[in-house]
Amino acid sequence: MASGHIYYHYRMKNDTSKVVKLGSITEIHRMLGIPGPPHPLITLLDTREERINLSRLPVSYVTTLYKISFVSKLGGKFRYGQGYYDFDEGSMVFTAPNQIVGSTAIYKGNEGYSLIFHQDFLQGYPLAAKIKQYGFFSYASNEALHLSEQERTTVSSIFTIIEEELNSRIDDFSHEVVIAQIELLLSYAKRFYKRQFLTRQAASSDLLQQLEGLLNTYYSEEKPVNRGLPTVQYLADQLNYTPNYLSDMLRSLTGLNAQQHIHQKLIERSKELLSTTNLTISEVAFSLGFEHPQSFSRLFKTKTRLSPVQFRASFN
Repeated sequence: MASGHIYYHYRMKNDTSKVVKLGSITEIHRMLGIPGPPHPLITLLDTREERINLSRLPVSYVTTLYKISFVSKLGGKFRYGQGYYDFDEGSMVFTAPNQIVGSTAIYKGNEGYSLIFHQDFLQGYPLAAKIKQYGFFSYASNEALHLSEQERTTVSSIFTIIEEELNSRIDDFSHEVVIAQIELLLSYAKRFYKRQFLTRQAASSDLLQQLEGLLNTYYSEEKPVNRGLPTVQYLADQLNYTPNYLSDMLRSLTGLNAQQHIHQKLIERSKELLSTTNLTISEVAFSLGFEHPQSFSRLFKTKTRLSPVQFRASFN
């Protein structure tokens, strides 16, 4: 994630007709014109080295690999939502297998690391299953992790340890050390993202208001009749976030993820219809976007401990 480029991933629904598939670490090294990796399942590209020019990679490509990119020196500004982030240097982007990666903007003087590894490198370790729990592998570039100076120092030290291990003789012990460092890196990333959500609350203080407005508009324009229930993907698209990032940000603000906020609105709206109209339970369900009344009744009882019929009866 350097040598003049910022890397990111698209949603897979985008046009993939010109996307190049890179299936291995060795193939990436070959395309970059550098010697093969010491280990076939993992590599650390130090983009401070002049010999590594990431612009030699395709504009868009997809791999079966994980990638953790860290910019230690940034010659430009990262966009964040509708604005720009407040750290001039130090950013991280995480991508998972089968996501499309490519360059979005050109900056000069970028330096950093790109740790690329195959999921098979994790086999036999708890991290093989745990890594799928880190939501930030599904974030977009405008949701990158932006590090403070102290955080950059911490991250740099971990990359240095990984680099030293990979440049020495790879054995079972060094494999274990690298796995431990990757897990430590991900744990710090999780902590730093939580800090980022909290420090950006002022900048995103209107998020809840925007979310409320979107859901109110969705129902006032009777979109559920034609489009069904509002989805997290729909809300994320309207707010220019990925679903995972939106949910994680909302969770940091309210303790509830995006789906739980949708359910809150559904229950609020259904209570209003049940108490102020003569619509049947089925009509209420369909007006909210449910295909089957039973699904509505089940959700309503789960959230309120009353069936829709029992709730309506309490008003009579």
